Amino acid sequence: MAGRLDRIDLKILRLLQNGGRLTNAELAEMAGVSAATCHRRTQRLFDEGFIAGVRALVAPRKVGKGALVMVGVVLDRSTPESFAAFERAIAQLKFVLDCHLVAGDFDYFLKIRVGDMEDFNRIHGEQLIALPGVRQTRTFFVMKEVVDNAPLDF
Repeated sequence: MAGRLDRIDLKILRLLQNGGRLTNAELAEMAGVSAATCHRRTQRLFDEGFIAGVRALVAPRKVGKGALVMVGVVLDRSTPESFAAFERAIAQLKFVLDCHLVAGDFDYFLKIRVGDMEDFNRIHGEQLIALPGVRQTRTFFVMKEVVDNAPLDF
């Protein structure tokens, strides 16, 4: 990574990561380059995939999604076909924020936002356990979000 990015590129990335609403002029001033240079560099960072996208971080409680739930999933078989079927199905569920294939006691670990425990209970019973190949789930209700969506350290 660092071989393709110089200190100005890294500074632009850090600034955008912490303040995605900066104008190009503000970003250029903070990075110590001209607006034209900043625009060209930022566009290159997008084009080369260093910046994957830009979006607003919505406050979950304000939109009725205050409960955070982590779910460990164990599949009945560990085959490429069963993993693929599960991944295709889980990608269709809008309440799943993150899905990671993991090593250890689970095959997948899910991060889910719901309104409350009743909401999760309905989703679990109707959708999660009906996913292809699911043998077992283990649910963890988050009591306090200590660190969430922290900026990358680079």
